[in-house]
Amino acid sequence: MAELTTVARPYAQAVFDRAQQTGRLADWSGMLQFAAAVAVDPAMRDAIEGARLTRTQLAQLFIEVAGDRLDDEGRNLVRLLAENRRMGLLVEIAAVYEVLRAEAESTVQAQMVSAFPLSDDQKERIAESLKQRLGRNVTLTAEIDDSLIGGAIIHAGDLVIDGSVRGKLDRLAGAMNR
Repeated sequence: MAELTTVARPYAQAVFDRAQQTGRLADWSGMLQFAAAVAVDPAMRDAIEGARLTRTQLAQLFIEVAGDRLDDEGRNLVRLLAENRRMGLLVEIAAVYEVLRAEAESTVQAQMVSAFPLSDDQKERIAESLKQRLGRNVTLTAEIDDSLIGGAIIHAGDLVIDGSVRGKLDRLAGAMNR
């Protein structure tokens, strides 16, 4: 995985630089996310990994499947990736691009998994608290996992806050087994 990210990084950086120059960070996010979704489709994955299509045919097939979801620059990226036999990197390119975009916009995606549903007010207070702690704007998504028993787990970038009852019980059991 780290090797794929290393190879994908220059492509993601080039796309990011172009998106910044043209003020189209969000547009490129959408195109890359869509292209990554197309690339992981089993039929497209077979075409990308197979030897039946030429590089030009592969690029054309991908562009036809994507339809109008890719603009001229997006289609040029697909052609470049096909020519360099890098179509399989679209998922990694999209992921690295999103990290670069988040850094540039001083934002972070945070995911909160809680044992019980939270009100909108609670979510807003948690997002504000994370904003203060991280010094970045926070976009918070929430989901429910009743196996946590109580509390919540928050993932924001590299930060993990485990305030779940299950997590506390696991830590207690680990301490007792020492």
